[in-house]
Amino acid sequence: MNKLGLLGKNISYSFSRAYFKEKFENEGISDATYENFDIEDIKKFPDIIKNTPNLKGLNVTIPYKEAVMPYLGKINKKAKAIGAVNTIKITKKGKLIGYNTDYYGFKKTLEPFVKPHHKKALILGTGGASKAVAYSLKELGIEYAYVSRKLSNHVQFSYDTLTENDVKNHEVIINCTPLGTFPDINDCPHIPYQGISKNHILFDLIYNPEETTFLSRGKKNGATIINGANMLKLQAEKSWSIWDLY
Repeated sequence: MNKLGLLGKNISYSFSRAYFKEKFENEGISDATYENFDIEDIKKFPDIIKNTPNLKGLNVTIPYKEAVMPYLGKINKKAKAIGAVNTIKITKKGKLIGYNTDYYGFKKTLEPFVKPHHKKALILGTGGASKAVAYSLKELGIEYAYVSRKLSNHVQFSYDTLTENDVKNHEVIINCTPLGTFPDINDCPHIPYQGISKNHILFDLIYNPEETTFLSRGKKNGATIINGANMLKLQAEKSWSIWDLY
C-alpha cells in the first residue's frame, strides 16, 4: 500500500485528505492512502519518516513549509528560489526531495484575471505561502509589497501604516494570513477596505468559508474576488504528478 499524507499542525480541517480520498475513489486507485500527520513540533518529522513504511510523498502546510527544509536531502531549484516547500517526494532509496507546487496553483488561478492595469500587488502576511505568491507575481511581471504586523527590511507596510491610498495604488491584494478561516469567519485582515474599487482583484488563499469576510468586503466595492479552492486543486494535482506513483 502506497502511503501519502499531509504534514502540518492542527490540520483536522484539511482539504487535502478529503481531496485525495475522493480522487482515489473516482479513479479506482485502491493501493494508495492519504492521511494527516499532525505534529506539535517539526522535530517530530524524522519519526514520521522512520515509522511510516511505504511512505512515498507528503504535502506540507502551515507552519512547516520553511521549517521542514533542513530535513530534506535535496530541494528543487524553484522551491529553493521561493524559500518554501509544500511537497516532498520520497524516492525508492529513501531520499527526501522538496518541491513547491503552491506557486504553480496560485499563478495558474490568478493569471486569467490579470489585466494590463494590474501592475502592483499587496501580499498580506509573510509565511511560507506568501513566498510562493511573491515568486508567481514576479513571473507575471507584477510588482509587490508585503504587509505585516511589523515593518522590516522586506516588509514595506504594516497594518498600522497602510493607507487608503496605498490600497488604491495596489490593485491586486492577496490574503496569505489565516485570518477569516472557519470557524473564525468574521475575522479579516485590517486594511482600509474603502480604497478597494472595481479595478481590484482580491485573492484569498483560504477556501473555507468559500467567501471570507476579506472577499465579501472587496465584493461590496465591486472587486473581482477569488478564493483558494482552485489553487489547492491545482497544487494537489501537481503534487500527485511529482510523486509519480503509477
